[in-house]
Amino acid sequence: MQLTARQASAQDRDALIEAFCAASVDEVVTAWVLEGQPDAGFRTAFVPGLVDRALRDDEIWVAGADEGLWSVSIWQRVTSVERFVAEAVEARTLAEKAPAVRPLRRAAFVTELLAREHPREFPHHYLQVIVTMPEHRGKGAGAAILTHRLRDASETGIPVFLEASTERSARLYARSGFTRTGATHTLPEKGPTLIPMWFHPAEWHQDQDDGRVVPDRLGG
Repeated sequence: MQLTARQASAQDRDALIEAFCAASVDEVVTAWVLEGQPDAGFRTAFVPGLVDRALRDDEIWVAGADEGLWSVSIWQRVTSVERFVAEAVEARTLAEKAPAVRPLRRAAFVTELLAREHPREFPHHYLQVIVTMPEHRGKGAGAAILTHRLRDASETGIPVFLEASTERSARLYARSGFTRTGATHTLPEKGPTLIPMWFHPAEWHQDQDDGRVVPDRLGG
């Protein structure tokens, strides 16, 4: 089965919203934010807004067979933390207007945490999120996106940053060349632990046989 990774366009908008809603409902940070209130505007407001903003300001990369949207990811090119700070202020303002709405309060906490802790190494690419449709997990769609984007990072020399949300995902990212920073961020109220990780192209190269990103040296 041939998987294809490609950059999504505005023509994919409705399909992206549908796929992202289905793929992210059990993602651990999203599940924590929405705990007890799964219909708090997630499908009708948050996801459409996220997709529209990413199509306008960032890049959405998808993968699947026969043009299917099995995995969806959002990539930002970061040159400062101004955007994260502005988004944190916006999220806090919304939470303060409706203090009883727990998803807004938790979303504000996550947004403020990421703005405060986001690395100040510029420029870099930020893998904001990557999710896969439940029925297509384990088929390599997410890995196809990573391989494509890390190949580009290796060619341009621009590093990639992300926060893994589980130990399992951290191990998968490590296989692709990401390394942990050593810091972790545990969300309150029994929330998940975020694991910051970097991919630095100088330490990896592209394998000429199968396209994988591999270390320049043993232990690299």
